[in-house]
Amino acid sequence: MADIHIIEITDFNTPELDIYARLSEGQLLNRANLEDGIFIAESPKVIERALDAGCRPVSILMEHKHIDGQGKDILKRCEGIPVYTAEFDVLTNLTGFKLTRGMLCAMHRPKLRSSKEICENARRIAVLERVMNPTNVGAIFRSAAALNVDAILLTKECSNPLYRRAIRVSMGTVFQIPWTNIEDDVVWEENGVDYLHKLGFKTAAMALSDNSVRIDDENVMKEERLAIILGTEGDGLLEKTIADSDYTVKIPMSHGVDSLNVAAASAVTFWQLCK
Repeated sequence: MADIHIIEITDFNTPELDIYARLSEGQLLNRANLEDGIFIAESPKVIERALDAGCRPVSILMEHKHIDGQGKDILKRCEGIPVYTAEFDVLTNLTGFKLTRGMLCAMHRPKLRSSKEICENARRIAVLERVMNPTNVGAIFRSAAALNVDAILLTKECSNPLYRRAIRVSMGTVFQIPWTNIEDDVVWEENGVDYLHKLGFKTAAMALSDNSVRIDDENVMKEERLAIILGTEGDGLLEKTIADSDYTVKIPMSHGVDSLNVAAASAVTFWQLCK
């Protein structure tokens, strides 16, 4: 295959494999300089979505059989980068887990756009407040992409959507829906909701409160621009977030169940409010 640099793995300790085998998510993220960070995309479908979004590949780790199989078209799009390969059992031993569909791709983290930019033409956005579980973050992104959310904003305490597990759970939709971290000069605990108002949105705080409206409330549904705010696992939204929001919205429950997991709640909420 022209211009594809295939490298057979013979030494587990080669530094080029540190990205896949020995560096933590935090080290890959490079919080001190996010633009120099790296993320790992897993499986051909997810890698294709990342490439479609303009993400630049660093290297690939894959099973032999996928070079002329599921990974063939991806390799054509990644000419000039190293492709490390071995049999499935060797790769499992190297990475410590079974590769989903036998292919990983290390990529440069894309530069994040500003909140104002990604929200400029948005009608419905989701705001994640301190959602710390990468599985939940990934599931929320998948629901958002499927159910007409135009953009997602995250407070600084949220798990990064480009953690490997979040990417995998989202099925690569983290590359399809615009998202960014809320800017550092916004002190969310003090003026976060006011910031959303300045961006032009009415705000709907999803919370377990008796002083709330149903998710199918006509006034909420007819808002021209709406920011749906979802809170952290367990504790939910900050009291000030709820107090400052235009609406407090609650999903009606039955059988004595008081709440849904934040990822499940997001799917119900997006389906109802983003039509």
